[in-house]
Amino acid sequence: MIIALVTFLWGFERYRTSFSRAEFGVAILLSLGMFILALFPNVFSRIGLLLHIQRRPLAIALVVNVALIALVLYLFARTRSNQLQLADLARSLTIDQAKINAGDERRIFVVIPAYNEAGSIRGVVSSLPESIRGYTIEPLVVSDGSTDDTYDQTDSTDAFVVEHPINQGQGGALKTGFEIARQNGADVVVTMDADGQHPVDQLEDLVAPILEDRADYVVGSRYIGSDQSENGIARQSGIKVFTALINAITKMEVTDCTNGFRAIRGPMIDKLHLTEMRFSAPELLIEARKNGLRIEEIPVTIARRETGQTKKPKLGYAVGLIRTIVVTWIR
Repeated sequence: MIIALVTFLWGFERYRTSFSRAEFGVAILLSLGMFILALFPNVFSRIGLLLHIQRRPLAIALVVNVALIALVLYLFARTRSNQLQLADLARSLTIDQAKINAGDERRIFVVIPAYNEAGSIRGVVSSLPESIRGYTIEPLVVSDGSTDDTYDQTDSTDAFVVEHPINQGQGGALKTGFEIARQNGADVVVTMDADGQHPVDQLEDLVAPILEDRADYVVGSRYIGSDQSENGIARQSGIKVFTALINAITKMEVTDCTNGFRAIRGPMIDKLHLTEMRFSAPELLIEARKNGLRIEEIPVTIARRETGQTKKPKLGYAVGLIRTIVVTWIR
């Protein structure tokens, strides 16, 4: 009874201090459970009988553990919800920075997510052409909470650069870039990496199927082109396995599901329901397929990273891809 009372008073004080209904509610439930245990212990005996448990302590332990699991799951859900709200706020603040001069010309936005890529980002941006087939090229760099001088290196170029106050992953950076491009009437949105691996000289080949109205979503493939990335056998095998899985569950015929060198028809961005913060490549492919976008794959050359180290997690990469594929497919 004393423990129940202390628990209730703790929740009451927390509510008076921070007006947290969640904490007060949890405190009430916990104190109520201990109150019942103190005054009406036979309730747990009856629960034990229903579950064919003869000893009351085992019934109590079962109820307590179920309650603990429920609280842990609730905590995970609240934490995830808070993370998403914080990410949305950070992206909104970043998007508000975007003051691009809107004109009447047709434009291709090249969205480049960058996290600590000061050594290569300037060269990537400078190598972009000014226009392709009468479409103005608009480089848009999203510095994703970089701790080096990625922002400064880009800010001194002709590219437009925005910065996330906190790191959100490639998927989060792409969402910011897509929204800025959408708000500024992009005809085509291209995504490419900041590490110099994607071939700028093949940019016209990438957007050609969209400009010629043959496709709405174009993705490059190193496996029908040339792979000079020097990826290990394990990573190459993994990409092929995940690609085969995506093809099997979506009836696609792509060969490179993780390639970030892609082009999307601008107005089609609104059709894609994007939630993934890090493993965005499979989500984009599956969303494009689910929403009826015409998908085309073209051969490209993937070069060796110019500087720095890959940001992809070593242990969680396969797990993250599988989770993204399954969740995007069933939702």
